[in-house]
Amino acid sequence: MRNLTKFTSFFAAAVFAFASGQIAAQATSLSNLLDLVEQDRVAESEEYQARLSDFESNAARQQEILDTTNQRITAEEQTQVELSDQFEANEIIIADKREILRDRRGALNELFGTLQGVAGDFLSNFENSLISAQYTGRSLQLEEIIERAGSTIEQLNVEEMERFWFFMHQELTESGQVVSFSADVTLPNGDTANRSVVRVGAFQAVSDGEYLSYTGDIGHLQVLPRQPDASIMATASSLQGASDGFTRVGIDPTGGVGGQVMANLVNFPTVEEQVRNNSGVIGFIIIGVGIVGILIAFLRLLMLSLTSVKVRGQLKRDKPTKNNPLGRVLLVAEANPSADTETLELKLGEAILQETPALESMLTLIKMIATIAPLGGLLGTVTGMIQVFQQITVYGAGDPTIMAGGISQALMTTVLGIVVAIPTIFMHTVVKSRSDNIIHILEEQATGMIAQKAERLANDRA
Repeated sequence: MRNLTKFTSFFAAAVFAFASGQIAAQATSLSNLLDLVEQDRVAESEEYQARLSDFESNAARQQEILDTTNQRITAEEQTQVELSDQFEANEIIIADKREILRDRRGALNELFGTLQGVAGDFLSNFENSLISAQYTGRSLQLEEIIERAGSTIEQLNVEEMERFWFFMHQELTESGQVVSFSADVTLPNGDTANRSVVRVGAFQAVSDGEYLSYTGDIGHLQVLPRQPDASIMATASSLQGASDGFTRVGIDPTGGVGGQVMANLVNFPTVEEQVRNNSGVIGFIIIGVGIVGILIAFLRLLMLSLTSVKVRGQLKRDKPTKNNPLGRVLLVAEANPSADTETLELKLGEAILQETPALESMLTLIKMIATIAPLGGLLGTVTGMIQVFQQITVYGAGDPTIMAGGISQALMTTVLGIVVAIPTIFMHTVVKSRSDNIIHILEEQATGMIAQKAERLANDRA
């Protein structure tokens, strides 16, 4: 502890000596120190004066900019007043000019109004007409005519009115002609190709043996994603390859909208698509159960048919064999020649009962499938209607397409249940009838043998 105190005292003395040496190097006396302080004060005063001068100069410059801006605002406000006055004067002049134009047009106003209405009615036909696929730009020109006919400033001239008349005459003439032309055609994969197109009036257009459609919104021909039957497409190819004479071809009689009815018909889902898209899980279960039931029924029908052939062959033979139910029943009778009629009847009945399960095998399962299929359809109907009600709760009943999925499933499962039940019931009836016929033959033969033995015993007693 004493050594630490000595070390601290020595370190403090060294620091004091070093500081004293530094002060002595800068100012050897008190007067020199005062001179240094005075020089620092003078330098700071000069720097302050320079900063103050800069600030005052900047303030004067800002005031000058503010005065210039105020002058420009005053000038712009004066210009605005002058322009407003000029605008109001121009409005008055335009109104006067329009009134003069209206008076000078006189009866032409009614003509232009009628022309505008007729052109508006024809515009939709021109936009979606197949003829517009060949003669492009007609709709834009017609829109310009309609706009000019309804304008209070511009004036329709005779050439523009004659152009509208030409468009109407062109539509009428081209609708009765079969022509060939080149046009851009959009393929189902989205690519566009320039093809040779054959147009049948305003009804149908074909290219490379494929039917095309046209809508004004798209502005060019499109290949129908789904084409008609092969026979109809063959007639389209024949039309494109023909040069004269008569050629049979399928067309859309509505025509005016570029074959949209045909497009809707070919796009209508097939039975397979309806089943695949609208069956749901329950529908596919019904289909699977129905296939299993029908396969079992066909298998049983085949086996019973073979058994029936063997039984009828046994009827034609005197010696019984074990390869058929009747032969096995007859062998029981031969094995008991000394039995009385009651015993023989019991033994033959037992033999027939042993053969019955094999003959009636799977009939209960087929009948069960025929019963379950409609119930499965009913379950699908209830499930689909629950889905419809849930959609109505969420989205409301304003849009029928929202409910279409649930309704389709409800109806499709019902149809599938009935379709499965009808052939299954029919097959069950056929298989049951075949089995009953074989059992009837067995019972008939057994009863005959018992009757013969009873008659023989009665004759022996007599």
